[in-house]
This record gives sequence, C-alpha cells and structure tokens, in this order.
Amino acid sequence: MERPAWAPPGIDISVPSVSRMYDFYLGGSHNFEVDREAARKAMEFLPGLPKIMQANRAFMRRAVRYAVASGVTQFLDIGSGIPTFGNVHEVAQAASDSARVVYVDHDPVAVAHSRAVLDGVPRSAVVAADLRKPREILRSPEVGELLDLDRPVALLLVAVLHFLEDEDEPGAAVAELLDALAPGSLLVLTHASYEGIPATHEQTGGVVDVYRDIRNPLVMRSHEEVGRFFAGTELVEPGLVPMPLWRPDSPDEEEDPFAFSGFAGVGRKA
Repeated sequence: MERPAWAPPGIDISVPSVSRMYDFYLGGSHNFEVDREAARKAMEFLPGLPKIMQANRAFMRRAVRYAVASGVTQFLDIGSGIPTFGNVHEVAQAASDSARVVYVDHDPVAVAHSRAVLDGVPRSAVVAADLRKPREILRSPEVGELLDLDRPVALLLVAVLHFLEDEDEPGAAVAELLDALAPGSLLVLTHASYEGIPATHEQTGGVVDVYRDIRNPLVMRSHEEVGRFFAGTELVEPGLVPMPLWRPDSPDEEEDPFAFSGFAGVGRKA
C-alpha cells in the first residue's frame, strides 16, 4: 500500500477513519484507499451520503455567520475533521477580524492537516484531543491562549455526537463543556437520525453496519434524544430542524431529499 507523502508518521493507513471518509464525501484529497472503500460501501446503501455531508457544512457556515452577527467571535470546534474549503476559521474570520478558532480532533491525519492549513493563520489553533475527555480540551494550552472562557464561545459539535455511544455519556460531555462556557455562549450541533432519511430502515442500517465494522459505531438518535443535548440552553429560532431548514440563505436552497436527513440546531446558554 503506497504511503502518501502528506501522511503523518505513525498513522495506520490500513484502518478507515470517519474524518477521512467525511473528507472523501466532500470531495477532499486527504483520504486513503481504505477510507474511500469504506465510504463507497456506505454509499451503496445511501447514495445521498455526500449530500448529507454538504448540508452539514452549509449549516455550519450559516451558524458561524449567525454567531458572529450575534456578537460571538470565539469558536471551539470539536470533531472538526479535515479542513476543506469554507471551514470555520475562513467563514468566521471573513465575518470578523477578531474571530478566534480552536479546532479539536482525535484523528492524527485531521490534526496534522489542520496544522498545515492553519500555518501562518492568526488567532487559530488545533488540539489533538477527544470529545469524551472535555477536561483535556478545556485545559489545553491552545484553548487557554486563544479563547477567553469568561466571554461567550460558540461550541461546535457538527456531525460528531453520533459517533459516541450512550455508554460514552455524550450528554455529560456536552454538559461539562457548556458548564465551562460563559452565559451567552452558543451550542451549534448536528446529529444523524433515522428520521427524515429518504431510505428504508434496512438501507440506513446497512450504513450503520459499515461504520460498526470499522469500529466507529454510528448512533442514530431521535429528535427528542438530540434535543436533550441542548439542556441548559434556549434553542434559537427555528429550533431543532432538518439541516436545510435552519435559517436558509434562500427559500429553495436545498432540494435534495437526502439533505433533510438528521437534525441541526443552535442553543444559547442562559
């Protein structure tokens, strides 16, 4: 198996990674054949997977612009993956000269590539850490240097919580992170769900099996279960909705039925 020059040393390129599969769905180039193989297998069940990922990214960009318009210019993006065009720092810094962004991921390829992309970019950094260990994230030097937790922060958990099983206690992790943030902070979140997917339960189950086979269980949660992550915040209008319906840029912005899979929302901490 040929090893690309950009692959960080010590990476096992024989094991698929969800962040590199996501990069492939979005048309990125930082993925290995093993990631493409797993992604193509998932797409046999749900050919619309790239549309779901694009809807995620489009929502993220609208939410970042909303945050800046609301006066929140600090961003903590956990499970940030591999930066592709139009990532958080680009959108935030285009909207505000003072925007600060800390990316967090546990995939070494995502971290290494983020560092390369952010080289020379002011007020931005990347942390190698896991969402399941909020204290490590909050105590990281990068968060300490770049973010003032006494002022509002936008906490981004976009397409990441569905990779945490219930025994990982994702709700407790979100609560601990929110607890550390100032009033007025925002929780920006998307989550996969069986609700809204224009496919049979068997087709979607096939995708879930692909992720389980690569030891990254994909946990589908209901609207009610996803809503619980917003405990301690007040949902911003229009609430927890399919991704294209959250403050769309244009009325018919997204017509592909797959884009309506799963849920997106923004909550403001009281």
